[in-house]
Amino acid sequence: MSQPSVPIPEVAPPSPEAAGPAPRAVDASARRILGLALPALLVLAAEPLYVLVDTAVLGHLGSVPLAALAVGGPVMTLVVWIGTVTAYGTTGRAARRFGYGDRAAAVAEGVQSSWLALGAGLLLAVAMQFAAGPLARTVAGGGSPEVADGAALWLRIAAIGAPGLLLAAAGNGWMRGVQDTRRPLWFVLGPNLLSALLCPLLVYPAGLGLPGSAIANAVAQTLSGLLFAAALVAERVPLAPRPRVIGRQLVLSRDLLIRGAAFQASFLSATTVAARFGVAAVGAHQIALQLWFFTALLLDALAIAAQALVGAALGAGDAASARLLGRRIAIYGGICGIAFALIIGAGAPVVPSWFSDDPQVREQAMIAWPWFVGMQPLAGVVFALDGVLIGAGDVRFLRNLTVVSGFGVFLPAIWLTFALDLGLGGIWAGLTLFIVARLVGLLLRMRSGRWAVLGATR
Repeated sequence: MSQPSVPIPEVAPPSPEAAGPAPRAVDASARRILGLALPALLVLAAEPLYVLVDTAVLGHLGSVPLAALAVGGPVMTLVVWIGTVTAYGTTGRAARRFGYGDRAAAVAEGVQSSWLALGAGLLLAVAMQFAAGPLARTVAGGGSPEVADGAALWLRIAAIGAPGLLLAAAGNGWMRGVQDTRRPLWFVLGPNLLSALLCPLLVYPAGLGLPGSAIANAVAQTLSGLLFAAALVAERVPLAPRPRVIGRQLVLSRDLLIRGAAFQASFLSATTVAARFGVAAVGAHQIALQLWFFTALLLDALAIAAQALVGAALGAGDAASARLLGRRIAIYGGICGIAFALIIGAGAPVVPSWFSDDPQVREQAMIAWPWFVGMQPLAGVVFALDGVLIGAGDVRFLRNLTVVSGFGVFLPAIWLTFALDLGLGGIWAGLTLFIVARLVGLLLRMRSGRWAVLGATR
């Protein structure tokens, strides 16, 4: 249930002692938005770049270790997703407190989210010691037992880093909330660079092979989590857990997880239907979908800036600045989407060939490509406005909108495509409808103004 807002007085009390924290002035300039978005982009890119290094190292070790990583990697991706939810939920809450002028309370939100992250991480690390085998065999299907065993071993070791990974996510959340973008950059990039150097050393000279990759992964996550935990201690705020605050954060995380689950179900269904149209169709779908995820990752940096700035504006009681930020960030998202559309459109003759030499796959990719290009400007606005509403704490609306758009628009379009044999074009038309439905809902919500609840809490 939503917490009542804490309004900001329009007239200052006569005595400084009675005034409480002083609301902060909100900078809605393009320079400030980019100043938050660019470091966030580097942090977001760190994990995928490390995965590429890991893949390259194990790829030279042989096909079985590479296949084991391909099986184990998606399972750990779910842990990263949980971390993203933790970070997003924390940013908006901390930003409101920071905008209200109470940095200590903003950091306190980080303390409680860190306790939540640590508990979830320890639970995942322990559970994975028992579940890694069944999970690896399930994901591997009827494939090689050697691959499944290797994936299970990799998962058991890599999962030891789960507490650090989630602590780092919570740390990213509260630091973005207080608009500290420098330290998260070093706290994430430093350990990942160390791990990128450690991975080949452990795999080859040390002779550890596949387990060496998992050890390097766990070391990076643990070190990153410790750096963020040390930053919390240095803030000199109370560190005791507060179950009531953790409970409110769990509600917020629950809504974000449901929203994410709706995404996962929708995309899994799309891939399932694409597979019914043949190997070439599903291969082309995978190429376009992964590129779409990549552009979404880039646009998430803008959404993170929106979370921090909009939350701070609402915490400061400045609805006008919050609305201005919402409009500007939506425009910037649209501009980025147009730029991506131009780049992706120009790359149509060559980009699919980077991923496949099969002419049938490239031919199928060209069926999806016009939809992929055309949705980019719309998706740019959608992802930007997602960030605005997450920063405003309007997560319940986002949850409902995603569930309705996914299960009421996307899935019916996908299964109609299968029933009418519309091929890959029908699948990507359905994805475009999904984006359009979300865009309409977001624009109506922004116009209503009901998202802009003022105060240190929502």
